Amino acid sequence: MKFRILLTVLFISALSLAQDKQPYQLYNKEGKKTTYKKLLKAAGETEVVLFGEHHDNSLIHWLQLELTKDLSAAKPLVLGAEMVERDNQKQLDQYLKGEIDQKAFDTLARLWNNHKTDYKPLVDLAKEKNYPFIATNIPRRYASKVYKGGFEALDALTAEEKTWIAPLPIAYDATLPGYVKMLEMAGGHGGDNLPKAQAVKDATMGYFIAQNLKPGTIFVHYNGTYHSDNFEGINWYLKKAKPGVKIVTIAAVSQKDVSKLEKEYLNVADFIIVVDEDMTKTF
Repeated sequence: MKFRILLTVLFISALSLAQDKQPYQLYNKEGKKTTYKKLLKAAGETEVVLFGEHHDNSLIHWLQLELTKDLSAAKPLVLGAEMVERDNQKQLDQYLKGEIDQKAFDTLARLWNNHKTDYKPLVDLAKEKNYPFIATNIPRRYASKVYKGGFEALDALTAEEKTWIAPLPIAYDATLPGYVKMLEMAGGHGGDNLPKAQAVKDATMGYFIAQNLKPGTIFVHYNGTYHSDNFEGINWYLKKAKPGVKIVTIAAVSQKDVSKLEKEYLNVADFIIVVDEDMTKTF
């Protein structure tokens, strides 16, 4: 009888744990669990939100949209994204103004394959609210030039082309841990130009965020989490351009168990979204 009671208790306990499953958990940089309410409060009191994402994660994209909607209820916003390149700002503005429809926008701009599912809702929110949406990323072909020929390859760009990137010469610190780790992970492939190609993206995004800061607004920027993890990347360049700017960084990580932040992710950002590794991918 006692054995049956014990089995029943164990079954109920296991069932309770199963029912408590959740797809994500928020943490602060010290690794302590925190809440969406605290994230929203911190984001609402800053000037720039760098929302680091995993590009294919459906839950992260949902959180981006929800946070942006909630912030817009309190303050006017400026939105911006890595996913639209600087030389497509004209087409993006035309779409926001209703001068072209989505089909024309898809044709005229180099949009990511998951734009309709993951980024269109953000662009459409900007359109609805009449917010600016800034294409912040360097055109990919120029980052490729840096990968092949270093920063010097950018000197040959035309005057117009140079308006689509951060001003030359590009500031660069090869000792930043993120760039060092990138070299290590690549196992020597790409040489010193690999982190430089990353840096020119970070520099360009940081520059165009800085150029579009407006008093009384919050600039919400969407980028791959590696571009702002560890308060480096975009964050580093933005601080160089605007030393006093207030920034809240959000990082995305995937774990098998979301109930405790793994040590390697401590201090990666002000807020860390831990998503169950089995979460649905959008591509």
